[in-house]
Amino acid sequence: FSGIMDKYQEQPHLLDRHLEGMMNSLLDIVRDSGSPPPLVHLAFKFLYIITKVRGYKRFLPLFPHEVRDLQPVLDMLAKQNPRDPETWETRYMLLLWLSMICLIPFDLARFDGNLVSLEGQARQPTMDRILDIAKCYLVVSDKARDAAAVLVSKFIVRPDVRQSRMADFLDWVLSMLSRSSSQTMEGTVIVNGMLQALAQLFKHGKREDCLPYAATVLECLDNCKLSGSNQMVLRKLGMKLVQRLGLTFVKPKVAKWRYQRGCRSLAANLQAQGAAVQNQNREAPAAAEADDDEEYDIPAEIENVVEQLLVGLKDKDTIVRWSAAKGIGRITGRLPKELADDVIGSLLDCFSFDAYFYSNFSFQETDNAWHGGCLALAELGRRGLLLPSRISDVVPVMLKALTYDEKRGACSVGSNVRDAACYVCWAFARAYEPAELIPFIRHISSALVIAAVFDRDVNCRRAASAAFQENVGRQGTFPHGIDILTAADYFAVGNRVNCYLTISVYIAGFPEYTQPMIDHLVNMKINHWDSVIRELATKALHNITPRAPEYMASVVLPRLLPLSVGSDLHTRHGAILACAEITHALCKLAQENNRPVTYYFSEESFEGLKQIHQEVCSQQRLFLLCRGLGGELMRPAVCTLIEKLSLSKVPFRGDPIIGGWQWLINDSLRHLTLVSSTARQHIKESAVSALAALCNEFYINERGEADPALQDELVTQYVSELQNTEEMIRCGFSRALGALPRFLLKGRLQQVLEGLKKVTIISPEDVSFAESRRDALIAIAKVCQTVGVKGDGSQQEYLCRDNVEEVYATLLAGVTDYTTDSRGDVGGWVREAAMSGLMEVTLLLVQNEAELISANSCKQIMCWLAQQSAEKIDKFRAHAGSVFLTLLHFDRPPVPHVPHREELERIFPRSEKETLNWNAASEAFPRITQLLGLPAYQYHVLLGLSVSVGGLTETTVR
Repeated sequence: FSGIMDKYQEQPHLLDRHLEGMMNSLLDIVRDSGSPPPLVHLAFKFLYIITKVRGYKRFLPLFPHEVRDLQPVLDMLAKQNPRDPETWETRYMLLLWLSMICLIPFDLARFDGNLVSLEGQARQPTMDRILDIAKCYLVVSDKARDAAAVLVSKFIVRPDVRQSRMADFLDWVLSMLSRSSSQTMEGTVIVNGMLQALAQLFKHGKREDCLPYAATVLECLDNCKLSGSNQMVLRKLGMKLVQRLGLTFVKPKVAKWRYQRGCRSLAANLQAQGAAVQNQNREAPAAAEADDDEEYDIPAEIENVVEQLLVGLKDKDTIVRWSAAKGIGRITGRLPKELADDVIGSLLDCFSFDAYFYSNFSFQETDNAWHGGCLALAELGRRGLLLPSRISDVVPVMLKALTYDEKRGACSVGSNVRDAACYVCWAFARAYEPAELIPFIRHISSALVIAAVFDRDVNCRRAASAAFQENVGRQGTFPHGIDILTAADYFAVGNRVNCYLTISVYIAGFPEYTQPMIDHLVNMKINHWDSVIRELATKALHNITPRAPEYMASVVLPRLLPLSVGSDLHTRHGAILACAEITHALCKLAQENNRPVTYYFSEESFEGLKQIHQEVCSQQRLFLLCRGLGGELMRPAVCTLIEKLSLSKVPFRGDPIIGGWQWLINDSLRHLTLVSSTARQHIKESAVSALAALCNEFYINERGEADPALQDELVTQYVSELQNTEEMIRCGFSRALGALPRFLLKGRLQQVLEGLKKVTIISPEDVSFAESRRDALIAIAKVCQTVGVKGDGSQQEYLCRDNVEEVYATLLAGVTDYTTDSRGDVGGWVREAAMSGLMEVTLLLVQNEAELISANSCKQIMCWLAQQSAEKIDKFRAHAGSVFLTLLHFDRPPVPHVPHREELERIFPRSEKETLNWNAASEAFPRITQLLGLPAYQYHVLLGLSVSVGGLTETTVR
């Protein structure tokens, strides 16, 4: 039952038409005198589950509240043990039921009758019984305490109880508060119960009944010093009580000075005189305002209340700030215009720009103040208490809050502030007429678009999208609102990469948003603390560049170049990547428009781009390149710069900078051992990509050939590094050889293949070098694809008859690598690379000269793949199965000499190639065991199954 009810948590109103029927069925069990106690408790548990989902406020009026229910409920409560942890649901529901019954419109003295019982002892009056029950349960630590507070709020405000018991009850509550300490566990429970009772009482009681006691309660509350308590719930209850006391001090009236957009009545809005009513409401006569304000004086205690609520906006916990914000909104709505404006002025002081900018040098909890302040602004705006004259003060604060991101150590705070700022924008859209916000529309729309597309947190992006949608619907003045909403709706902004690289490009196509988006990326995102955001921001700049090429070239690039050699590491990293991406985009754009590469660039820009490498590699910063975070960020960044400038075909041919770039790439590959294991792969891939682009652009002459001396030096140096005693150096230079273009491999192919083959051989001293063997096998496959196939060609230039068997032998040897060490089955990396290499080389041969594939080679490939398809590790089994089916079903043209092709196609139909889940042992093994009936595959499949049945995973073994 609990599971079923939990499904209604998001839309509990769907239960409403069933509530009464369920409640009556369960209460019939409770009322039945023949029901055993365990059954009664069970019925109350069911009732509690329903209450939990729908909320007690909606549930309360459905309780039967007839006179005949009073005594049975009181008797049941008298039998309960307040400390029994098994039956708290029963006590909770009985107290809620009693809180409804005690509203019966009869004097409770009528139920007492003869107070002398049959035994001659005096019975307690009903009023006192109920009060004693409430007091008893206000000091327990379970959920019954909340229900007791509700009971108090309903019971004490009865006319007969109020006259005779209210003062005594409040004395008892205040004495309990003053005697209890929130520093102890027991004291916390008592203070919690007393605060809940007071908050509920001052919420539901009439103002004239509660006002005589309000000042005393406020004084007692001040003495408790709850703001210094470490208990979040107590601070929240204290804030709730303070605002209820504040509302008691001021008369319950709607301020005539408040801003009203339209009428509450839809019919009145639709009538012809609706506009006149609207203007009349909005511009109340000053004389009437003055008369209204002079009717009564504002008590001095209000200043104390407002001050406490403003302090509550800076609390460290969200629910306390939220309660304080609602209190500010409620109380401001009852104040005269001048005092309300003072409150708003004090609220705006929460947003200290100096504190925001210099928070790294202080210990102020500025993010809490900004968050609480935003919530309060939204509440004031929603209630029409922020007059149009104040909008010009509030909008700059709101725009700043939409990008609030304060760095703390290795991360930042501020996502809650940005989320709350979106709430402010949402509230303003509903609160004001379009004419009031017209002067600020351009800034608000740009800020919301930027938050919806570029914010780091998905909840903030979605909040901004919702606020943008509300403004488009309510204001109707946002430029291109419908078009943007279609592209950046609630679901579309859920994917961060899609936001940065796709949606942003579409929105930047609207000129109103292009420059603000670019400026935000340059000012706020390329120096972001999260490297993922920095990299996405630079890619976004690349994609947006065609929307504003002149602005990028004349304003953004000159601004980035000094930052790329600055002192802040994150800014330098982001600026270098941004320079690389923007330069590449501008050069591509120039080429597409048949303009020279230098069209968008000045001489100073090219010098600045050269300066980046020289500055980063200068002697003073060399230690950063070698080790630590600086090297891990700078090496791949400069390698990316080299790659993008090479792809851009910048006019640096013959410049000494090319030698510097080559040195940096080689040095990065040599120093992989000095960086952390997480950064190695990124540095290696960046260096290899940079090398490929550099060679293709600057090392080829007009005849399409390489300079012999340079080729000899480069290839010889790289091949010699393959025998280095450091595994990571072998990895780096293996991948580098795999990335070399065809003109550098021409005449040197055999030397390269021999060098890579030696890396793949397992010897006693390098048995654990699995990563270098993996990278060497990847490089062999890449080299074969680069040089191409020519059956009767030279083995120094092509994959041909003379070397194809040797290549296959090397790759097949990799499939047999079952090396294990402290990291586990590291040989799996080698097997995976070998299987990929076999597939790539085989498909290359099939599409060019299929006759080079011998029957024996094909049989070995398919058998080894079948063995790996019975692998115990899901990842490698899935990879092997995918390669096996790719070769089996390839038909452009088909792979020759596949053993038992017809039987295999029957076992693995082409239609199931994509749907068969090799990761699931229950799907893969029933298929692969069918190969035991095929003689060619029998031995290898049996071997694979033997390895798997000896594994540790129970499901795989079975």
